[in-house]
Amino acid sequence: MTTDQIILFSLFGGVFVLLLWGRFRYDLVAFSALMLGVVLGVVETKDAFAGFGHPATIVVALVLVVSAGLMRSGAVFLITRTLVDSARGLGSHIALMGGIGAVLSAFMNNVAALALLMPVDIQTARKAGRSPALSLMPLSFATILGGMATLIGTPPNIIIAAIRGEAVGEPYKMFDFAPVGGITAIAGLIFVALIGWRLIPAREDAGKKVSDLDSYIAELTVPAESKLIGLRLAELQEEADEADVALIGLIRDGKRRYGGARNVKLQSADALIIEATPDALDEFRTALNLNFSDEKREEHLKAAGEGLDMIEVVVPETARIAGKTAQALGLAWRQGSVLMGISREGRRITSHIRRTEVKAGDILLLLVPKNRGADVNDWLGCLPLADKGYVVTDSTKVWTAIGLFGAAVLAASLGLIYLPVALGIVVVAYVLTKIMPLSELYDHIEWPVVVLLGSMIPLGAALEDAGGTKLIADSLVGLTAGMPAWAVLTVLMIVTMSLSDVLNNTATTIVAAPVGIQMANALEVSPDPFLMAVAVAASSAFLTPIGHKNNTLILGPGGYRFGDYWRIGLPLEIIVVAVSVPAILVFWPL
Repeated sequence: MTTDQIILFSLFGGVFVLLLWGRFRYDLVAFSALMLGVVLGVVETKDAFAGFGHPATIVVALVLVVSAGLMRSGAVFLITRTLVDSARGLGSHIALMGGIGAVLSAFMNNVAALALLMPVDIQTARKAGRSPALSLMPLSFATILGGMATLIGTPPNIIIAAIRGEAVGEPYKMFDFAPVGGITAIAGLIFVALIGWRLIPAREDAGKKVSDLDSYIAELTVPAESKLIGLRLAELQEEADEADVALIGLIRDGKRRYGGARNVKLQSADALIIEATPDALDEFRTALNLNFSDEKREEHLKAAGEGLDMIEVVVPETARIAGKTAQALGLAWRQGSVLMGISREGRRITSHIRRTEVKAGDILLLLVPKNRGADVNDWLGCLPLADKGYVVTDSTKVWTAIGLFGAAVLAASLGLIYLPVALGIVVVAYVLTKIMPLSELYDHIEWPVVVLLGSMIPLGAALEDAGGTKLIADSLVGLTAGMPAWAVLTVLMIVTMSLSDVLNNTATTIVAAPVGIQMANALEVSPDPFLMAVAVAASSAFLTPIGHKNNTLILGPGGYRFGDYWRIGLPLEIIVVAVSVPAILVFWPL
């Protein structure tokens, strides 16, 4: 080995030891390794920061912003209500979401498929009161598995098809990968749904349960020309249960009605009295297209600024609002804010929310102009609660958000536009249409993940340039000399998988596919089984968060550590080899 190869292999070894140890955060470890590589001369100075402009890094950042836009627009609520039931068992939920993700990934970029489903999964976990870590990793693996089934499902398949065209004279067709890739994907999905999620370590800080959040007594009004007009209040119970909202009664013409109101037919301007957490309140409002309690002020707020924020504040005895009502204090016209709900444990609220006298110890849920929460809180003299990231969904833009995202994915899938460019256009469109406020644009990017990718990509490229990957390939050819064909196939898959867990799967395919053809020629057999083995193995990056962009995407939202991936990824890779090798020998005989 050359000096550069020794240094690079040592750097990669050190990085993985430190990441598995978990003492230092992954972005610091990766960036330190990159800087050390530059100082030692194995990474050229001009290439040191090339990883931060690499398409993989850009895609990860853009996907997180697009996902946040889909959340804000209500698209996630729409999918959740249509397909997902938070009361469903975790295994069944993973099977359903994984199946949807796998099918989508077969016909669209698997990063885009995860971008669409990841916020749905997080929202479902929040409603079910469990950590999203238990389902995000199985969902990521499912979208990776689904891409194996078609030509356009994943970049390695496209590269393999092109290499076969050069070697044999005819490239693979759209569904040539389906017999092997489809069977492997199904086996993998069964594993992650039945067993895999149980191997993910549970951590107390990985997610907050809904029961830990404050419930508020709040009001939502029925707008004119609403589809709810003429329905009985009891007929909304199913939607209320779906959103985890308690229907208490309604107010009509200033008079409050309770139990008897369940059989009353709804009219325009009726105010529904509900008890809910802020997230559930927003979901219920979005699902039924209801207005906030102060409809006129809500419209004024939307017209006046970039958007709205929801904040929570505690009322001390010295607060300006203590002993007064929001209406009497002039909260709406003085501060342009709406009192959405009051949390008063053990006490019943019997009047309009904005006409209810606020008492010391109450927790208020306020709707305020974008970025003015601190000013409104200071004026009220209240104490702010920790920011829990509540957003106000604008359901009027749900189909705009879905349409923009769908058009970008379709254009990228057809090869009309490069995926990072397509996602970038979606982000710009989301900002221009005010689906995503400009002030929040960078808040949704997991910067430690970006640093991790941006640091590891130049190191991987340096390893390839230094001949490290070719050294591995040559050693593999010598190692398998004299072995039976099925054993050679298995070794090729294992080595390709190992490379894919460290390098980009595209680079792995480019290196491993020619090696597979050389092995086939040495054995005097068809190259197709070996190319299929490389295709499956290059897409099976389940041991690390850097092996595939989808694994990197879930690292921050799932609260995972570097060493969490191999717990479910190692048995999954073993299953992939055990299932795909016999399938390859059946459908692509030697």
